[in-house]
Amino acid sequence: MEEALVRATIPHDLEKLLGVESRPHPKAFTDAFLKNSLPQTTRCDVNNLLTHKALILGYSRPKKDKRKSKKPKGLNARQKRAMKVFQLKPEHQRYELFLPLHDLWRQYVIDLCSGLKPTSNPQFVQQKLLKADFHGAIVTVVRSKCPSYVGTTGIIVQEFKHVFKIITREDKLKVIPKRNSVFSVEINGFVSHIYGSKFEQRASERSAKKFKVRGTIDL
Repeated sequence: MEEALVRATIPHDLEKLLGVESRPHPKAFTDAFLKNSLPQTTRCDVNNLLTHKALILGYSRPKKDKRKSKKPKGLNARQKRAMKVFQLKPEHQRYELFLPLHDLWRQYVIDLCSGLKPTSNPQFVQQKLLKADFHGAIVTVVRSKCPSYVGTTGIIVQEFKHVFKIITREDKLKVIPKRNSVFSVEINGFVSHIYGSKFEQRASERSAKKFKVRGTIDL
């Protein structure tokens, strides 16, 4: 529709019939309406807003502070040592307390090795044990460069990258280094040997590692 037609005056006959009166300058009504509608701080810039800038009838949402959305960081190794997170209290260093854990571990390994039947392939069992979690296993140190470790038997209560923490039947907590040590573990008649020097990984890392079949490794 042309602007001239929109701004055309109403015929005199229709003015009497409709009871209205034509205004010679309709733009004055628009300016007055915008002045009354816009906030007080921008009334003086109405013409500038209409001629040079786009008029935004809305608001933008406030931006979120990204610093508040960050997840809290966990404890580092130094803080864990200071808080003694991995230390067992003396009253908890009892062999009988960890026997239920050993029973759970045996059932876990039996399920992992598909039942551990007499006809099971020893190499298949060995490959499964390489990636298994040993918390709760009863192990014996059969060889070591430190003679005082040889013959130590107990339940593994904690496994770290370089050491096993073992609770013995005498309720003593022993820290056995993996390096230069050979451990034996027995499950339902299957005896497997663990070479600690090639076992220096955390349980979570070992479960995803691919091991190569090699010959006997001497200390």
